[in-house]
Amino acid sequence: MITTELLPRWAAEMRDLFRSGSSAQFIIHGNVFDVVPSGGRLLSVPTFLEQVMFATYDVVLRYDRSRGVRATRGGEDWGDWLQNALGREANSMTLMREPGAALELIDRYLLRTLNLQSLPGAPATTPKRIAIIVEFAQFVVPRGTAAHLGGPFAANTVKVLGWANDPLIVQSNIVTVLLSEGLHDLSDLVVNNPHSAELHIPLPDENEMISYVKTAAAAQFPELAARSDVSLDMLGSRLTGLSRVGARTAIALALGTDRRITSEWLGKIKKDLIEREAQGLLDFIESSFTLDNVAGHEAVKEWLREDATLLKKGASRALPMGYLISGRIGTGKTFLVQCWAGELGIPCVVLKNFRDRWVGATESNLEKIFAILRALGQVVVFVDEADQASGRREAGDGDSGLSGRVYSMLAKEMSDTRNRGRIIWVFATSRPDLVEVDLKRQGRLDVHIPLFPPDTAAEREALLLAIARKLKLPLTAGDLPPFADDVTLGGNELEGVLVRALRVHELSPEPRKPLREVLAEVIREVRPNPHTRKLEYMDLVAVKECTDARFLPQRFRDLSPEELETQIDALKRFV
Repeated sequence: MITTELLPRWAAEMRDLFRSGSSAQFIIHGNVFDVVPSGGRLLSVPTFLEQVMFATYDVVLRYDRSRGVRATRGGEDWGDWLQNALGREANSMTLMREPGAALELIDRYLLRTLNLQSLPGAPATTPKRIAIIVEFAQFVVPRGTAAHLGGPFAANTVKVLGWANDPLIVQSNIVTVLLSEGLHDLSDLVVNNPHSAELHIPLPDENEMISYVKTAAAAQFPELAARSDVSLDMLGSRLTGLSRVGARTAIALALGTDRRITSEWLGKIKKDLIEREAQGLLDFIESSFTLDNVAGHEAVKEWLREDATLLKKGASRALPMGYLISGRIGTGKTFLVQCWAGELGIPCVVLKNFRDRWVGATESNLEKIFAILRALGQVVVFVDEADQASGRREAGDGDSGLSGRVYSMLAKEMSDTRNRGRIIWVFATSRPDLVEVDLKRQGRLDVHIPLFPPDTAAEREALLLAIARKLKLPLTAGDLPPFADDVTLGGNELEGVLVRALRVHELSPEPRKPLREVLAEVIREVRPNPHTRKLEYMDLVAVKECTDARFLPQRFRDLSPEELETQIDALKRFV
């Protein structure tokens, strides 16, 4: 493995590991379906390995379950051996495609070559260097126990482990490479083998994407600069978060449909392509609201606006790693984040349901999500119902440890201080007591913001007017009946009141009553949420998590920690 070409970081690490004798088997995962720039060309990852990393090798064998084993270099030696070994069956595609038979053929070929190399008078045609590239390795050595997968897959695992562990192979110029998009799709025995090296191919960062757009894309699309309303540097910056193939797709889509590349179009196509590459695991928040649409919570809005200012200034060291937004149901946690997203000026994505019933699929989904988030440059990640999504440190046997693995992966990613100011996590939950303490600590979710329903009649009126603006209803303060001070209604209940009043108003015969009178009747008849003790419990655990007293209503600021714990304990039996 000799090359003087300037290599991507993962390829340079692969070369150095092999030269040092540390490993002869490499598991390459991540952005494996992208192209790699090399000498003015764009090569697929397998082709880059074959033509650049293994350029001096005598034999290169590539295998996947669709096309079988094929020699892309050194075909004469492989073909002669295959003819002698199999005779009439040499051209049997079944033998060449099925993993068990294909790996057995490769293994026997390696053994024969090692035996020839050991002879004092080895034939001059004996290959000195051999590389094996197994594409879509997840279909050859998939995740799962031998008992669940069956004998053939267990045999494949043993073969692959043997190539990594056999001293004769390690000491010879024989390299094996396993390619898989998701590391967690592969057998744990293979991934955790100390004699294998794991290499991750990331999505292109901003500088790499700008370089791609200004060179390869501009050469392929000569009219690109003339058809773009943004500079090529800005185009590359805005396409960051996609693979090079995805960026090419976006550019080709615009130019192929006689569309100009505008800033607005770029934002939409990037959103669509990233959501497609994420396979529905991420959803971009496109918000027409700002924090002006949020009624009350003045201290919270001030804090969030200050952090938005720091973000725009690039003062990443002064920014929190993340936020925990808690409060009873109906306090507007999700809406607050949507409104903040409308002011930030950076992408804001929702982490959707990444759990999957198939073994290893959940972990692979998280890997894919993390890779996209790192490539986006700056992004806010919103996790709703975080107590359900974030996993548990001590998972039970019911999910085979999946919850614990999810927790571990999230905890590791959220604590990477290199992401401060780049990946900002926002967890929202009505039960922050169910989120693991380690996830809530400083350095992961630094700022804990509690939200509460309006306390006074004036606050309820302000919230109802804000909801009316959200629904684009022309209501003013004069349209609202007075509220009783002893009625506690959350935002969801107030929205329900307004919708019910509109329903009655629309169904009424002419001449209709004024909306104010209809609202007054509905408010008199409305029954607040009967689960009062559960809601009080949600309020108190939000108070307990709060990291800044300015976020708390006056009635909670005077509570001592002992009084707070006493009240929480008294309500626990109702939850």
